[in-house]
Amino acid sequence: MSDGAGNFRVPPDAYERYMGRWSRSLAPAFADAVGVRAGDRVLDVGCGTGALATELVERLGGAAVTAVDPSEPSVDACAQALPDADVRVAAAESLPFPDDSFDAAMCQLVLNFVPDAPAGVAEMRRVTRSGGTVAAATWDYRDGMTMLKAFWGAATAIDPAAPHEGGMPYCTLAELEALWADTGLEEVDGGALVVQRTYADFDDLWEPFTFGVGPAGAYCVSLDPEQREALRGECFRRLGEPGGALTLDGRAWFVRGTV
Repeated sequence: MSDGAGNFRVPPDAYERYMGRWSRSLAPAFADAVGVRAGDRVLDVGCGTGALATELVERLGGAAVTAVDPSEPSVDACAQALPDADVRVAAAESLPFPDDSFDAAMCQLVLNFVPDAPAGVAEMRRVTRSGGTVAAATWDYRDGMTMLKAFWGAATAIDPAAPHEGGMPYCTLAELEALWADTGLEEVDGGALVVQRTYADFDDLWEPFTFGVGPAGAYCVSLDPEQREALRGECFRRLGEPGGALTLDGRAWFVRGTV
């Protein structure tokens, strides 16, 4: 498996082509699930290029939104896109804010790439006021994220020793709820969020894997050309050998708890 956040320290355009378009589809549903409302001060932990932060700024205004990420290229892209928000380079495990600074702290699609996820959630809890909300959303890597399920199914079909994002520790609602409860959060609950993305054709889906983004991209670029072509062919077959545009589902689990 990849080195976590390291495989996301890539040019912003590469991330956008690979996962950013999915992140931007998920952000409105995640914000709705958390119950973000006017007047809230919200922290986006692991903001990447700004999918969730953009949604929050649209709802709350830039002055109410703070965003952090350990990747300087991503922070630069997010800050340029959202000049009125407070965007900083910082890791989830060491948030540079006083206690009780926010009404909500949110983490979209990054929890499994935080080197010490329990410490990151504890930090989110620390900087959120009493009565505030701490929330995260992660893909259902084991079954519900069609793009990644097809990729890793193809990978293990041609290479039984291939890694798999389904082995990550926070891929189910039960795992997320247990982490939230262990961190001392109360009124813990969550559920499924399902979004869709349409690709112009199979190449539109496949090419971003070759950019080396995330665990799947890192695995793809580690292969020699013959192996990579075999992987491409098997992934194409598993998606029904589409001849034109294709629309895929992506299911994420979200969890929320009260400080």
